[in-house]
Amino acid sequence: MTENQSGGKKRFVKRKKDPVSVTELKTGILNGDRSHLAKAITLIESNAEEHYAIGQELLQELLPHTGKSFRIGITGVPGAGKSTFIEQFGEMLCNEGLRVAVLAIDPSSSISGGSILGDKTRMEQLSKNPRAFVRPSPTAGTLGGVHRKTNETLLLCEAAGYDFIIIETVGVGQSEVMVRQMVDFFLLLVITGAGDELQGMKKGIMELADALLVNKADGENKPLAEKTKRELNQILHFLIPATKGWSSKAYTCSSLKNEGLIELWEVIRQFEKQTKEQGVFEERRLDQRQEWFHTMLKERILSDFFFQKSIKSSLPDMEERVKTGDYTTSQAVEVLLKQYKAGIIHMNS
Repeated sequence: MTENQSGGKKRFVKRKKDPVSVTELKTGILNGDRSHLAKAITLIESNAEEHYAIGQELLQELLPHTGKSFRIGITGVPGAGKSTFIEQFGEMLCNEGLRVAVLAIDPSSSISGGSILGDKTRMEQLSKNPRAFVRPSPTAGTLGGVHRKTNETLLLCEAAGYDFIIIETVGVGQSEVMVRQMVDFFLLLVITGAGDELQGMKKGIMELADALLVNKADGENKPLAEKTKRELNQILHFLIPATKGWSSKAYTCSSLKNEGLIELWEVIRQFEKQTKEQGVFEERRLDQRQEWFHTMLKERILSDFFFQKSIKSSLPDMEERVKTGDYTTSQAVEVLLKQYKAGIIHMNS
């Protein structure tokens, strides 16, 4: 606090905190400090141009310390109990002496820009575990933005020393393909009643999964869960495997009773062992880096386009002309592209 005097009256002005430096963030993250990790993720998620530059500098510093975690993607139909499952599974891994980070992709409203989950506490028990880190990650728009921010957050968690990174998606949809491109093992959670479930589940989503897990297999529901497992295994037999050389299968689980978690853990460890021995694991990681490169390139070009001053000033008028029919959509796009190219030439001249 600093003291200012004006007309004999005293008032206190609170000083703004100095921003945390890249060096401080790097040191804190490498030491496993969760507060520094959270600050770095906030930086990565920011859409401000100056934050982007600092975030990329930090990532470059941390890159040599990444790549050692095992990455799991988890999705499921609404009501499948993903959060409960992840919390129990994460607790089990922590009890095994491992460190677990959970990134829950939180969709942003296309109307308000707000986040459905917002700051609501999820996985409260796991969040309190000193060996865990749980972070909702707002998508803030395009899937390209989700890909970059989630992928870079994943790298920060790896640099912080987390053994397992779990990425949870909100449901079955387009984002599942994006998550598949970031993880080593992809798990699909379903509930009993395979017939009804599969009517709303695209075949393509099942083909992404390295394992299917019928959750809530307890009490009177257990026989139905076993039936669903058998039906799913029959379907999986005819699908193209999600991972070369690996046979995807369905299993049952009860998150509430902690049943089936150890068996799933053994399946994941066998998957890791087998894919590494066959070279499939490293091959997938290399393909993912290439995919991320293309995604980053597209996002950066798009971002530069809309940040250019000439585009910012012309866009509202051009939108209005398209609405009134003065310009066709193609004509408006061509005009803006010419302005964008002219702006680049002007900057380089």
